[in-house]
Amino acid sequence: EEAARQEQLRANLLRSISHDLRTPLTSISGNALILTEKNPLLTEEKRRELSAAIYEDANWLNHLVENLLSITRMENGQVNLRIQPELIQDIFDDVLAHLDHDAASHTIVTNVADDLLMADMDAQLIEQVLVNLINNAIKYTPEHSRIELFAAPEGKFVRICVTDDGPGIPEEELPHVKLKFYKGSSKARGSGIGLAVCEEIVTMHGGTLTLENAEGGGTLVTICIPTGEE
Repeated sequence: EEAARQEQLRANLLRSISHDLRTPLTSISGNALILTEKNPLLTEEKRRELSAAIYEDANWLNHLVENLLSITRMENGQVNLRIQPELIQDIFDDVLAHLDHDAASHTIVTNVADDLLMADMDAQLIEQVLVNLINNAIKYTPEHSRIELFAAPEGKFVRICVTDDGPGIPEEELPHVKLKFYKGSSKARGSGIGLAVCEEIVTMHGGTLTLENAEGGGTLVTICIPTGEE
């Protein structure tokens, strides 16, 4: 039964990767071909649009590969956490610097309850989690939506929330959204592994990740990470 389950997971992974790689790769090769033909009728504005499209597709592929490598290493027990105290504000600043190009079309704000708020973590992995969560919020909300990254102490944990004012998640899909390869009814492209990677990373830190619809609309993702001994 375990061998059959693993084979089904492998088949799902290959099917998902093949589907998700085809569209951006076709877009990249097509746009690159247009640029290399040096058509004199191609305006400078159009060239910039094509270059931006290539960049965005390549960036999306980079995120996909990062998530695939992360989940493979975690399943094989090959991830060694480099835990040390980190300032939450520093983490937030790094996250904002690594968001997708589409972030410029949204209002993204950060709010840390205490400038000296700290938690024990592998900074690179937690930043990967937060980048994934904010990019998800960007992807599933209309332009000019507001996305907030908030942190506050909660007992022996630091609570970090990512909220948006988008349409939220259909109630029937909420129990499944963190499952590997689950994409739900959304037409937005995605591998269906981003949230699974996020939850696995947070769990490895001794924390929790929850996802729900926020009061008044939108989505609320909450992660709790231990603050450490000091």
